[in-house]
Amino acid sequence: MTIRPERPTDVAAIRAVNERAFGQPDEAALVDAVRARGEQSICLVAVDGERLVGHILFTPVTIQGPDRVCEAVGLAPMAVDPGHQRRGIGSRLVARGLDRCREAGYRIAVVLGHPAYYPRFGFVPARRHGIRFELDVPDEAFMVTELAPGSLEGCTGVACYVKEFMSP
Repeated sequence: MTIRPERPTDVAAIRAVNERAFGQPDEAALVDAVRARGEQSICLVAVDGERLVGHILFTPVTIQGPDRVCEAVGLAPMAVDPGHQRRGIGSRLVARGLDRCREAGYRIAVVLGHPAYYPRFGFVPARRHGIRFELDVPDEAFMVTELAPGSLEGCTGVACYVKEFMSP
């Protein structure tokens, strides 16, 4: 299994993995729209032999506070082909993706995801730090993690994703 950056030749396979993993085209369309606008920060794929079996995307997020704006990165979506799930591929994508975010200088990451899955990577409910998602979502599902110690100090407010995430 290899985790590597997305290549232009991966686009169709990424779309297919997202469609199969989510059982519908919305996430695949989101990835395509973000890519078309050049908004992705980090996009990695998991390849088993010659077959692309997983994908993860990180995009810019701003946390708009009363006195300051904090730059962050949002993890979404993350997809693993159904025939390859439960083999640790998603965990490897998340871990390597967060490492790449740190290497790129990001200090904060957020995710709207399963509250039993993401805490293993250091994510905690964002409300604990005074951060909320711009839409009404369950508190336990919107999470944040520091990619650099102390980066959440004084960072509160509303996490705003790129516009493609807010489109119907």
